[in-house]
Amino acid sequence: MAQSQTLNVPSEFAAFIGLDWADRKHSWKLVAAGSVEGESGELNHTPEALQQWATDLHDRFAGAPVAIALEQRRGAVVFQLSKFPHLVVYPVHPTTAAKYRQAFFPSGTKNDPLDSALLLELLLQHRDRLRRLDPDTPATRLLQLLVEHRRKLVDEKTRLSNRLTAALKSYYPQPLQWFDDIDAPLGCAFLQRWPTLAQAQHSHPGTLRKFFVQHNCRSAERIRERIEGIHQATPAVTDTALLEAGGIIVSGIVRASQALSESIAAVDARLQGAVAEHPQAGIFAGLPGAGAVLLPRLIAAFGTRLDRFPSASKLQCHTGIAPVHSQTGNTEIVHMRRACPKFLRQTFVEFASHSVAKSVWARAFLQNQLAQQKDYNVAIRALAFKWQRILHACWRNNTPYDEQRYLQTLQKRNSPLAKLSAIPKSAPTDPTAVGWKSVAGFHTLAMKNT
Repeated sequence: MAQSQTLNVPSEFAAFIGLDWADRKHSWKLVAAGSVEGESGELNHTPEALQQWATDLHDRFAGAPVAIALEQRRGAVVFQLSKFPHLVVYPVHPTTAAKYRQAFFPSGTKNDPLDSALLLELLLQHRDRLRRLDPDTPATRLLQLLVEHRRKLVDEKTRLSNRLTAALKSYYPQPLQWFDDIDAPLGCAFLQRWPTLAQAQHSHPGTLRKFFVQHNCRSAERIRERIEGIHQATPAVTDTALLEAGGIIVSGIVRASQALSESIAAVDARLQGAVAEHPQAGIFAGLPGAGAVLLPRLIAAFGTRLDRFPSASKLQCHTGIAPVHSQTGNTEIVHMRRACPKFLRQTFVEFASHSVAKSVWARAFLQNQLAQQKDYNVAIRALAFKWQRILHACWRNNTPYDEQRYLQTLQKRNSPLAKLSAIPKSAPTDPTAVGWKSVAGFHTLAMKNT
C-alpha cells in the first residue's frame, strides 16, 4: 500500500516509519523520502536495542529528521524515543488505527507487520491530520506526571476505603459510627490497634482515653461518648472464623491505606515545590476555588507552549468541555463529547464547581443555568466552558486573573451576567440557590431544596 504512494512525499523528513509497539518486540516499516521501496523488520523492546536502532537511523540519514507513527502518546517506547532529537513522533489514537484497518480489512485480520504498514500509510497520507509530539518543558511535564499520579493514588485510596467499609459491616460495624471518616489517620490507627470489638472492649478506659488524646482528639465529650460506645457495643457476629479473618483483612487494608496516605502527602509536598518553581504559576494562583490540589492541575493542563492551544475553541474541544454537534438531514443532536482526555475534562469541571463558592459571577451564572431547568452537570460544564475562555485569554496574555476587573468588564459590556452577579450569596426563597452537600464522603455543590 505505502510503497506505491511515496513518490509525492515532501522532503521535510528523510524517512517515515510505522512502528507497531508491543511488550517485547516492535514491528516497523520504513520508507525513505522519495523512494518507492519499503523496508521492514522487528525490534526488541530493550533500551539497548532502541538505542542502536536510533543510532543507525541517525548515521544512515546523516542526522536528518525521521518521522515515526505509533499508537502511543505516553509510555515506555515514547519516553525512550524522545531522547533522540532526530526522531519526530506522531502519536496515532488506537481508535483511529483500528477504524483505518477495518476500512480496508473488514474481515478483522490483524498482525504486527500489517499494523506497522497501516501506521506508515497514515503517516504518509494523513500527516496533516496528526499532531506531532512536541513535549513541553520539564517543569510542566513534571506537574503533568505528578497530578495524574496523585489522582490514581486518591482513586486507589477511595477503593480501599470502600473495601474497608464493606469489611467492617460484615463483622464490626461500630467504628463506622464512632468515626466520621474511617480511613482518616484516627480511624486507621484505631483499627490497626483494635481490629475487633472484643479487643477494644478488653482495653481499660484509661488506655482508650490516652489513645484518643495522643491522636489529637481534644474533645472530652467526644472521647467519653466513644469510650462508652465501645464498652456498650453488642457484637455483630460471634462466628470465630469470620472474626479472625475480618481482623486480618481490616488490618491489611488499613496498612495499605496508611501507605497510600503517606504517598499522597509526599506527592503533595513535591507538587507544592514544583508549582512555586513553575513560570506560569502566577497566572493561576489567584483563581477563585483553585486550591493546592487544583492549581497544579490547571497549570499542567495549559502548559507553557502557546502553540498548543492557539484559540480557546481548540482548548475546549481538546479537553472535552465543548459539546459535539451531529446533524443528519433535518435531525440535529448536541451531546457531550466522549472522546477526550477524561482527566483534563474533570480538571476543568472540578475547578468550575469549586469556583462557585468563591466567584460572584460564577455563582450567578450557575444559578441562572439551573433556573432555566438545566441539568446540574450540564450547567457546570457550561460554566467550565466560560471559564476556559477566560483562562485561555489570561494564559495567552500572561496576565493573572482579577475578579474585580472581570466584573467591571461585564458591566462595561452591559452583559446580562453583570446584573445577575448582584444575586445574594444565599437566597432562602430562591429555588435555584446553590449550596454544598456531602456525598459519599466528598463535598459537592447542589441545588438547595426550599
